[in-house]
Amino acid sequence: MVKGLIVGILLGILLVAGCGYLYFATGRAPVAVTDPPMPFEKKFAHMALDAHIEKQKVPESPVTADEKSYLNGAEVYKDNCAVCHGLPDQPKTNIAQGMYPPPPQLFHGTGVSDDPASETYWKAENGIRLTGMPGFKGRLTETQIWEVSVLLANSDKIPASVKTALVGTPSAAPSASPTRVTPPTKINP
Repeated sequence: MVKGLIVGILLGILLVAGCGYLYFATGRAPVAVTDPPMPFEKKFAHMALDAHIEKQKVPESPVTADEKSYLNGAEVYKDNCAVCHGLPDQPKTNIAQGMYPPPPQLFHGTGVSDDPASETYWKAENGIRLTGMPGFKGRLTETQIWEVSVLLANSDKIPASVKTALVGTPSAAPSASPTRVTPPTKINP
């Protein structure tokens, strides 16, 4: 009786594992950006991410939440984050529109202002698998990552000077007349 129960449980586990394998191996799993998410994909991904960050015990920010650190963070953010996560009062970039999962627009709505800076720091330092979110460890200094994290944790209450620094004016003004594109020359073989 017990032996039959154990064999039944093992067969059930193998059946579920086999079905999971076939789901992915036969191309049924959504892989395109435009595909709908897999069942429970979002829930499991958030659950795993939250549990992993909690386990890491990231310390509190050594960077103070003041205008100077916000301005420093704004420069780093513009250079490294804005292309995906957007700027205040600006539309989503084409890159952000073409990503799945869509990157949160951090200056639209609540963004990450409801997250502790330590959580944002962990995400920026380590990145998040299968999301397009890169890890910046070794590419930015710890201070730079903390400055961006503190900026984003306070994104709902930054002063106007920081919003201006974020949006700013482009370094090169676009030309008034359109650029003429020359068609490629056809080469005969």
